[in-house]
Amino acid sequence: MTKPKLKSLSIPEIALIAATRGALGCGVGLLLADKFKQERRKTLGWSLFLSGLASTIPIAMHIFHKKEVTPTVA
Repeated sequence: MTKPKLKSLSIPEIALIAATRGALGCGVGLLLADKFKQERRKTLGWSLFLSGLASTIPIAMHIFHKKEVTPTVA
């Protein structure tokens, strides 16, 4: 059985990940909602969705290329 790989994340990295997930989710929500006029909703929705998606790629690359953390026993 292989041990899971551990990565350490700082608080700002976690916040950045949460913000991009939020933008992506809000974009999808706006695209599916009927609260705004269709043209405005589509513009806002696509802008949030694409910015969330575009910012996810470099963040994921940064995290997955980090060195593994060796667990220590305290």
